[in-house]
Amino acid sequence: MAQAVRDTPYAQTTIACARQLLEHRFSLLGLEIDTGPDILWRRDYCNGTESGTRYFRRIPYLDVSRVGDHKMIWELNRHQHLVLLGQAYRLTGTVDFVNEIGCQLESWIEANPFQEGINWTSALEVGIRALSWIWVLHLAGDALDDALRARMMTQLFRHGLHVANNLSYYFSPNTHLLGEAVALHALGLLFPGVPGAKTWETVGAQIVWDQMQRQVRSDGSHFEQSSYYHLYALDMFLFHAAISKPSPTYLASLMRMAEYLDALAGPSQTLPFLGDDDGGRFFHPYGPRTRFPRGTLATCGIFLNRPGWIRQNENLYEQAVWWLGPRVFDNLEALPEPHWESRLFSDAGTAVMTSGDNSCILDAGPFGPYRSGHSHSDTLSIVARSNESELLIDAGSFTYVGDAHWRDFFRGTAAHNTIRLRGCDQAEAAGPFAWRNPPQVAIRQWISKVDADYLDADCSYRERRHRRRALFLKPGLLFVLDQVECYGDDSRPWLAEQFWHPGTPVVRLSPECFLLASIAATSMLVLDSAAEAAELIEGGDFGWRSPVFGVKEAAPAIVKRRQGRGMLRFGAVVMFSATAAPCTLTVASASEVVEMLLSGGSNESILFPESGMPQRRSIV
Repeated sequence: MAQAVRDTPYAQTTIACARQLLEHRFSLLGLEIDTGPDILWRRDYCNGTESGTRYFRRIPYLDVSRVGDHKMIWELNRHQHLVLLGQAYRLTGTVDFVNEIGCQLESWIEANPFQEGINWTSALEVGIRALSWIWVLHLAGDALDDALRARMMTQLFRHGLHVANNLSYYFSPNTHLLGEAVALHALGLLFPGVPGAKTWETVGAQIVWDQMQRQVRSDGSHFEQSSYYHLYALDMFLFHAAISKPSPTYLASLMRMAEYLDALAGPSQTLPFLGDDDGGRFFHPYGPRTRFPRGTLATCGIFLNRPGWIRQNENLYEQAVWWLGPRVFDNLEALPEPHWESRLFSDAGTAVMTSGDNSCILDAGPFGPYRSGHSHSDTLSIVARSNESELLIDAGSFTYVGDAHWRDFFRGTAAHNTIRLRGCDQAEAAGPFAWRNPPQVAIRQWISKVDADYLDADCSYRERRHRRRALFLKPGLLFVLDQVECYGDDSRPWLAEQFWHPGTPVVRLSPECFLLASIAATSMLVLDSAAEAAELIEGGDFGWRSPVFGVKEAAPAIVKRRQGRGMLRFGAVVMFSATAAPCTLTVASASEVVEMLLSGGSNESILFPESGMPQRRSIV
């Protein structure tokens, strides 16, 4: 395995990161933590809080004031960095990396007695740590001290006992239960002939299969309604398939999951944020988070015989070669050209509109199951990209339990490219992982043709209704018409706010025209000219983004407000390539284009009557 990636940029990056680990500098999510000579395994180094070694069920791990941010603590204790040290050892033969693995394992075992302390409170975290230790044995076990290997095997058996007796059937029966089952099955394989281990293997495999049927919908999407958790789940299902004997039905579901991820990643092969992201990864959680789909899709390309998903040989380095061996590089002389087409994933309610390097995703789906813990209040939101340039973004997640205000902001309606009515989110927050009264969503119409895609959908909640019609004129013009109304007491004007979150620096060219400028592309957002001018802000109430869990930074946001009674309308256009002078779009002309498409009228329409751009454009 190591020979296949030696002398590659991936190997150089891995070795450099491993050398930082020798200095106890850890890249955790979006932060770098320097622990000093002694690693305090139960310490939240960001908040300076450390908890003790009480029985794990008596640790209030969601109480930041008492134990710190459990997410930051758990990320270090997953020991995925030890896997990286093992890889660096295989790449270089440097024994310093193995010695560091041994020192950290001995330190951890002493500081975390069986089932005592915060690092035993989540069975998923125990399972992921067990998988990391199995990888360490696989990569560097022959160089470890015999006594340490024996202690590791004892601890791994205890990890198996813990997972087997604390499966998340009732609490977080989603990727938690799935990851625990994947680990339990692997631990069963690790201990052939040991009493009880065969049961772990059998039970783990059965749960994985059950969760494939339960969590993966017929269109391939994961039921959490989160792009990040879809990737998480796909990696778990994929790894299990690699070490087991999956059925054709299982492989067919895996194929659909990969197809959904490929559609979300699009031509840029980057992951858009839809719903929660927690910054972690099932394997190799290093590098830009948005590029995580590349390694997963490349592994799927080999395992499922879809070479078009590989794109480039270097995408095989971070995951596929370690999971599947050096055979992954066989017969890769001429990879097929990738191909994307616009598509509606009806179960997820996700419309992917694609043309060349331009793509946009419109979320017209429901909230997730149960209390919708990882869903955002983002119905009818749009994400748009041109190649790797992020034109319109989801603001991210930032935190889960560290700060209730910021948790609610980042998952709230105002942090997404959609409309908020009467200053209220589309659902009511009920704690950090729950929503009450989620909206009802309906897709009225979906049309996809060679020259244009069209989606008409609406979202209804608490006597409010938002209808969004989105027309993507290929190769790079997105037209949006919003129609909103409130019922009930109509005696006083009510407020509607349309939010746009660009992923690039913004230059205001006119009151309603904004240049979205990046290194790779220059694009434009044009809003209708009715009512008061749009507000461009950075920071403040709405101008924030979280590029990775745990990091919050000021970013541009554009807010268009309108007050009135009855029905209100907003018009907007995103030009993926903007080379013309500032222009104005009226609600009347916006409505004309959409209604013409709906009625099957003329195939040409006046789009920008007051601009210096071409006046006519074929739309179907």
